[in-house]
Amino acid sequence: MNFELKSMDLAGAASEKSDALLVLVNTAFKPGRGALAELIAQAVKAGDLDTKAGKLLHVYRPAGVASPRVVIAGIGEGTARQVRQSISAAVAAIKGVGTKRVTVCFASKTSEDAVRAAVLGVADTSYVYTTTKSKPEVRALQKVVLGMPDATALKPCFYQAVASVEGIELAKEWANRPGNHATPTLLAHAAKELGKLPGIACEVLLPKQVEKLGMGSFMAVAKGSDEPLRFIVLRYNGGAKSDAPTVLIGKGITFDTGGISIKPAPEMDEMKFDMCGAASVLGVFRALADIKPKINVVGLIPSCENMPDGRAIKPGDVVTSMSGQTIEILNTDAEGRLILCDALTYAERFKPRAVIDIATLTGACVIALGAVRSGLFASTDELAQALVAAGEKAQDLCWRLPLDDDYAEGLKTNFADVANVAGRAGGAITAAKFLQRFAAKYPWAHLDIAGTAWKSGAAKGATGRPVGMLLEYILAQSANPEPKRVLKKSIRAT
Repeated sequence: MNFELKSMDLAGAASEKSDALLVLVNTAFKPGRGALAELIAQAVKAGDLDTKAGKLLHVYRPAGVASPRVVIAGIGEGTARQVRQSISAAVAAIKGVGTKRVTVCFASKTSEDAVRAAVLGVADTSYVYTTTKSKPEVRALQKVVLGMPDATALKPCFYQAVASVEGIELAKEWANRPGNHATPTLLAHAAKELGKLPGIACEVLLPKQVEKLGMGSFMAVAKGSDEPLRFIVLRYNGGAKSDAPTVLIGKGITFDTGGISIKPAPEMDEMKFDMCGAASVLGVFRALADIKPKINVVGLIPSCENMPDGRAIKPGDVVTSMSGQTIEILNTDAEGRLILCDALTYAERFKPRAVIDIATLTGACVIALGAVRSGLFASTDELAQALVAAGEKAQDLCWRLPLDDDYAEGLKTNFADVANVAGRAGGAITAAKFLQRFAAKYPWAHLDIAGTAWKSGAAKGATGRPVGMLLEYILAQSANPEPKRVLKKSIRAT
């Protein structure tokens, strides 16, 4: 889908030729001259148009307007949340009538956050998955012209929003693909394609190289599958070589049966979404290639399947992680933390400014926060505050949960340094406490996206979260350089 930004008032919007015109009107709207302005003023006066967020008025072929279909949408005070709500409702109302070109016009001056919300709202509502359909109904909407009175000043945030769309839709694409179309090998190919973009490099470590590194915990999870594991390393080099990078680690379980601790059959198909953390890392790198911020970013994706064959790990098995710590596996369905812990140890070699892991980790987080906010755990207040602020700006919300040491008591075991699960109580927190053991050498945060990465039911599909939050965090950090550090070389695949 193509986006274009134009300086445009209501008179200009009226003359713009499109299949549909969406006009966004806030509560402070003041009528001006022209057919469209008069139409809005009359509708408000008559009570036919409510400027509250999400309220719509449909008009067909109004006099003096070039577009045959006009949808006037109230956006309340014009906050990012209100604009996103309204634009989603408006696009949903016109996308089923073969609309290919749409003009979206703000009736009054607006903010950067509102522009970003409009772009993301149009893209999200019009998105269609087609990859594995024999006769797909492709996305009808092809061109979106975004108009506003002060377009020139808002160009930077507009182009950033468009780049974010590219990243979010790449994350959706790979998360939505079924497990047989998104194996660890195919995920690695997707990363290699990103490595062809300017400023991005990709390396993929194969099983023998992972074994040489001593990633016994990661390898243990992969044992039960015929699909070979892959450890993906992406680099975006926008800063100086000596600048410490931000490291993103995405959980890449391309399908999760639960292993020997097998999951119930209902809704097990949704376990193709267990690599949404990995998909979000791919999405961030896709957007970075377009935005080109002056910062270094590393992406790590440990990827494998969790299957229950004769070689699979069993409850009670003890494995040795890359850090040297031994782990008793009490539940093979708590596999995400087993692959992430080795990636957290691998991240040490980059001497990072911060490490953030992203994972569909626990059902407990879904119970705690639902589908509204991702769970956030952080070892420093500064990192936590930065991620919360990024989530608020991106409308990709998170909520910080505690990391009290008392929560780690349930991870104690007589047979290894640590168990991979504790009891049911506080399950999202005890999972984070497990990961924290492997992230002591740098500022670290963990995002549990089990409730926010995809939707179930009739709207089943990936959301692309938390690509927006991560991008906002990275862009904020690019304006706040860290002291120079010397990085170690990573191992390259042959």
